[in-house]
Amino acid sequence: MSWQDYVDKQLVASRCVTKACIAGLDGNVWAKSDGFEVTKEELAKLVQGFEKQDILTSSGVTLAGNRYIYLSGTDRVIRAKLGKVGVHCMKTTQAVVVSLYEDPIQPQQAASVVEKLGDYLINCGY
Repeated sequence: MSWQDYVDKQLVASRCVTKACIAGLDGNVWAKSDGFEVTKEELAKLVQGFEKQDILTSSGVTLAGNRYIYLSGTDRVIRAKLGKVGVHCMKTTQAVVVSLYEDPIQPQQAASVVEKLGDYLINCGY
């Protein structure tokens, strides 16, 4: 399966995620949904936020030019929201899985799909 297949067939096709991307920990995009124009700089800052959450608590999470309010996070998961759009991200060994979801999708639905793929990638060495 290609990286684009993971985005299209595992994340977006689940209907629990509206847009998604998979990127390396350096911020380079490996695959993304059509119209989800995240930048390398935005992704690099997000990856830093897994280790230093205070970066995100003060300035939020910016993806594709939109600034989301940081809700919570750990060294593996980051959650944010803006209006009816939520963000759920998971860091793996070599990558970060970034997803957006919109009402009526519930946060737990998006989290389940994103973390299932993230755990699979970790088990495969990514």
